[in-house]
Amino acid sequence: QVQLVESGGGLVQAGGSLRLSCAASGRTFSHYTVAWFRQAPGKEREFVGTINWSGSYTYYADSVKGRFTISNDNTKDTVYLQMNSLKPEDTAVYSCAADRRTTTSTKISAYNYWGQGTQVTVSS
Repeated sequence: QVQLVESGGGLVQAGGSLRLSCAASGRTFSHYTVAWFRQAPGKEREFVGTINWSGSYTYYADSVKGRFTISNDNTKDTVYLQMNSLKPEDTAVYSCAADRRTTTSTKISAYNYWGQGTQVTVSS
């Protein structure tokens, strides 16, 4: 079983940038699909973006496309979420999720392994 630990959250002003990390332990991300989700207070968890293990494919929600970038470093068993041009509406708890699958997915149910999340707060 893989354990996921997010880091890099914090407080940033609107227009600023932040990079989140999702590190695997227990086992590697080999052959895993990884996705980022976020949940704002009082709202349901929503899909942000996903990446396959090789890094050859990424897909993003329309709300973050062009501002957020997902990448991976297999030598460190880490997936990153680079967030640029942050807006107050990006404020949420960001969680990474993973599962050993051959295709990416935007569905919460597709992922069996979840981190505990890291808080991102964007001030106006």
